[in-house]
Amino acid sequence: MTPPSAPVPRTASSASRTSLWVVPVGEFAGVARHVVDVAQAGLEHWELVVLCPEGALAQRLREIGTRVITGALGPAAGVRASVRTVRSAIAAVRPALVHGHLSYADVVCALATIGTGVKLVTTEHGIARDDEIYHRTPTRARMKALMHRLRLRRTDLILAVSRSTCEVMQAKWRPRREIVVIHNGVDPDEVNSRIGERVPGEADQGHRVLSLSRLSAEKGIAELLAAFAVFAQNVSPRPSLVIAGEGPDRALLTERAAELGVADVVSFPGFVDSGTAMAAADLVVQLSVWENCSYTLLDARAAELPVVATPVGGNPEIMPAECLVPADEPAAVAAAMISEVTGPRRPFTWLSRREMTDRISQEYDRVCP
Repeated sequence: MTPPSAPVPRTASSASRTSLWVVPVGEFAGVARHVVDVAQAGLEHWELVVLCPEGALAQRLREIGTRVITGALGPAAGVRASVRTVRSAIAAVRPALVHGHLSYADVVCALATIGTGVKLVTTEHGIARDDEIYHRTPTRARMKALMHRLRLRRTDLILAVSRSTCEVMQAKWRPRREIVVIHNGVDPDEVNSRIGERVPGEADQGHRVLSLSRLSAEKGIAELLAAFAVFAQNVSPRPSLVIAGEGPDRALLTERAAELGVADVVSFPGFVDSGTAMAAADLVVQLSVWENCSYTLLDARAAELPVVATPVGGNPEIMPAECLVPADEPAAVAAAMISEVTGPRRPFTWLSRREMTDRISQEYDRVCP
């Protein structure tokens, strides 16, 4: 994923309080994109310090001038080491609040802040309604839900990135506090600047379809291939499909493309620059079994690219109903793809990055008056 460019940064005053963000991922993906967007836009009245493992996220934050602390944090480090790392950062930074991102950090932060008097904040970025997506057994799912109910009792501010995420949290974890929904922000000018000038197709080239997803079952790539095969039979010239990403199902998906007779027009380039990929695409298709507040969909819509997606999670909050089709209906997906590439561009209005950070700041001020 391409790091976003910065809006005009805010300057923290000497009276600013500090928010310590605990982010247990080093690579640059969806949650890291959220962190960088907030760091660039700034939190009014608050200084942001990010604790994360060493990696692409830390490097990007340093480049934009955000204070970063790195250390043993995340599943690879283990809970005990992660708790020690967070406690050490609290002692060094003396924040007014600690803000965890992703469930691993949420649990670690709940343990690390015991007895500190520091306010505890959480943002939920990813929770599926179907337990089977993330948990191997019903017993494991129930244990995880109990753990989250307990840690939320100590949480002073609960944020979610979509209304759908909020509803699932309420159903599974039954928090005692209100959940505040603040969608991921996006700026069309920034997205179009990052994508750059659209790359025209060749005169004899058909529609260029793009998928930006991990190559795993929950992302619906096998279903996309089935729908694309139907699409290819009904449009001319012959279209192409770029499936960008890596994952455990690469070999199976390559084989499936061959079985469907579309291997000659389907490519698997691995990780790509998302802006460059969108510049060379005529249609983005995302058939995940679950999404919360997808940056791929936000960017594609901000760039006024045609998009087809599944009616799951936060997608209906981003997408028009006409663009939402169940993944297990390849003919319907193909029909929606044809409709989108031949129809007019759809305008898009959404929360900006600065509006997003203003709302976060307001919630911070409410719990730390």
